[in-house]
Amino acid sequence: MDRRLISVIVLNEHGVLSRIVGLFSGRGYNIDSLTVAPIPESEFSRVSIVTSGDERAFEQIIKQLYKLIPVYKIIEADEFVDKELVLVKIPLAENLSGLDAVLKSYNGSIANSDDKHLIIMASDDSVRIDNFIKTMKKYSPTDIVRSGSVIIEVRE
Repeated sequence: MDRRLISVIVLNEHGVLSRIVGLFSGRGYNIDSLTVAPIPESEFSRVSIVTSGDERAFEQIIKQLYKLIPVYKIIEADEFVDKELVLVKIPLAENLSGLDAVLKSYNGSIANSDDKHLIIMASDDSVRIDNFIKTMKKYSPTDIVRSGSVIIEVRE
């Protein structure tokens, strides 16, 4: 089961996301990550999908996506820049020694704080975000929120 990245450019209208999700669920394919955002100064949105499957399943997904009316373009490039965001809430009562070194090594920063918690933010590829989350466990996080992948093709 290979991890697959697909970028789909769709007309920005209601119901499009529902049709894409329905396509996956109706055929028994799993969506590991899904993010959607409008493309600035256009009538389109970019849907970034991370899924898993063999080559045959991936080909079926692409064929079915092309059949959806509002799909403008499907990008199935071999090379994408793939980033995720994670927010981690840790109590200030924890021993925070070494936190600065962890943040530097994962391009992390303090996104917010109050008198009881720090909210840490990091952005990187999915494997490094997995490792960041494992590393942050030593600070006894009270909450972890992870975004889906945002992808853009390296070459057109």
